Amino acid sequence: MPRSSLSLIEFPADDPARAVRFWTELLGVELEARNDSEGEGWQTHSAAPAVGVHARGRGPGDSLSLPYFAVTDVAGALELVEALGGSVIHPGERWAICKDSEGSPFGLTCESVAAQSGD
Repeated sequence: MPRSSLSLIEFPADDPARAVRFWTELLGVELEARNDSEGEGWQTHSAAPAVGVHARGRGPGDSLSLPYFAVTDVAGALELVEALGGSVIHPGERWAICKDSEGSPFGLTCESVAAQSGD
C-alpha cells in the first residue's frame, strides 16, 4: 500500500448539535449535513483533512474519535491490515473501519471518496 494521507477525523457526540457548534467555533469552519455517500452526521467540505461529527453509537467508529486515511485500493489495504496483525471491523469497498495491531480503531477511505469530500 502506498503512502496515504489523513482524509477525515470523525468525532462521535452525545449531543451532536453541541459538538457541531464546538468544532465550528473552535476551528472556524462550517460543518454541513453529509450527503448519502458520506453517511450520517455533518462534516467540513472545504478543509483537509475533513472534520466530521455524528451521533455516538456502540461500534468502534461510533464511540471514539476516529482518523480516516485515504488509500488508492481499499480491498488491498484491508488485506494488508490483516497481514500486519490488525483486524477489519467493518469491511467496505469505499470505506472501512479497522483496528491496528494494538487494538486502536481507524478508518480507511478510497482516495476518490476523500477527494469528493473536499469539493
